[in-house]
Amino acid sequence: MNSRQQIILQMVIDKGRVSVVELAKTTGVSEVTIRQDLNLLEKQSYLRRAHGYAVPLDSEDVETRMMTHFALKRELAEFAATLVNNGETVFIENGSSNALLARTLAEQKDITIITVSSYIAHLLKETQCEVILLGGIYQKKSESMVGPLTRQYVQQVHFSKAFIGIDGWQPETGFTGRDMMRSDVVNAVLEKGCEAIVLTDSSKFGAVHPYTMGPISRFNRVITDQRLSDEHRQQLQRDGLTVDIVKHTA
Repeated sequence: MNSRQQIILQMVIDKGRVSVVELAKTTGVSEVTIRQDLNLLEKQSYLRRAHGYAVPLDSEDVETRMMTHFALKRELAEFAATLVNNGETVFIENGSSNALLARTLAEQKDITIITVSSYIAHLLKETQCEVILLGGIYQKKSESMVGPLTRQYVQQVHFSKAFIGIDGWQPETGFTGRDMMRSDVVNAVLEKGCEAIVLTDSSKFGAVHPYTMGPISRFNRVITDQRLSDEHRQQLQRDGLTVDIVKHTA
């Protein structure tokens, strides 16, 4: 995805409905070029075309709804992808940064991705990447599989790294989630004892939600941006985590 296509996607996410004419004027290219961009973005499951307009995917699609600060999250995903080697099998949980990571890995590496996110599985349908989608109760709002069946499936598969999305972190609570069943799936993954990596923008730090992910000792690494406070970074390091700060270039 080039910089113009990123601008197009961000406009569609922000406004909800943008005409081809407006996109052409904003980006300074022809309407023919915009239509080509929209065809590509639609094929890659980032947006949908409709009678001279571009619109987001279904509003129930949590990944599209959450995909603000797209360029930043793309940079986080690019960094996270460097930690994965060809031939590895990795688990990628839900969340917009994780969805971008999955797409990046599928484009760059010969790997197997295990996920509980039907959105991520759909996003990778045009790639050569091997995808294993674990079953369970389909949680429509998050487009994720949850529940005791999902926990059982997690126990039956093996992976070297797990990339986890979080909703909050505070020194007193550790990592937390807003959804009980999704948090339970994360805890099942943490019980595997693999390298557990939190991939998130810094806005989640300082927030707290009801359901614990952890304990903190089961996490190994955090990848986030430079807005993470020094105090929070130092606390995470005292808890034994490697903290990677990705500098946003925009």
